[in-house]
Amino acid sequence: METTGPTVSASHPPPRYAVGLTGGIGCGKTTVADLFAARGAAVVDTDRIAHGLTAPHGAAMPALIDAFGPDYATPDGALDRARMRALVFSDPHARARLEAILHPRIREATAAAALLAGGPYTIFAVPLLIESGTWRERVARVLAIDCPEATQVARVMARNGLAEEQVRAIMAAQVSRARRLEEADDVILNDAGIDALLPQVERLHRFYLDEAARLAEQTSKRL
Repeated sequence: METTGPTVSASHPPPRYAVGLTGGIGCGKTTVADLFAARGAAVVDTDRIAHGLTAPHGAAMPALIDAFGPDYATPDGALDRARMRALVFSDPHARARLEAILHPRIREATAAAALLAGGPYTIFAVPLLIESGTWRERVARVLAIDCPEATQVARVMARNGLAEEQVRAIMAAQVSRARRLEEADDVILNDAGIDALLPQVERLHRFYLDEAARLAEQTSKRL
């Protein structure tokens, strides 16, 4: 039976069309998200939120230092990412402790950013979107940024200075490329530079604009 949906108020704003953008490490999620932002989409990037929480004197740093000790902070008060990365990939309990501290704070900051979002639609850039198991119900479409695994490895080695085995360990902790593509509604292939990216982004941007307009029209008819 059809229902009328929630009453629109300050605490229950009208629904916005939302896309979940994801991809493995080194696939170019940030590059693609920035291209959508340049076209007017509101982008809420959970990686950037996490970096803000763990920046010098970030909101999560007191809890992280309390849980892991001062050795996991840099001299300027930020999270020592290399040390923490080594710990959580060798100790599942440490990973669980880290996630218990960060994930609620990321969720809260993400929700706050979404409420402030402008633009015709919102893109949530979430590296572990599929792994989380909760985002599928929160977005209308899942967009996967894809590239060959060898390209992922080469990009991350060049960008982060990690050894190949470290990059592959990170990739192994994420869902497989095949699973990500299976779960996605839309795919952007990022293996041939910006000139190949632009028409793919433009095509999907126009599609999302149309879908957002359709949602807005349906919502207005129910009010």
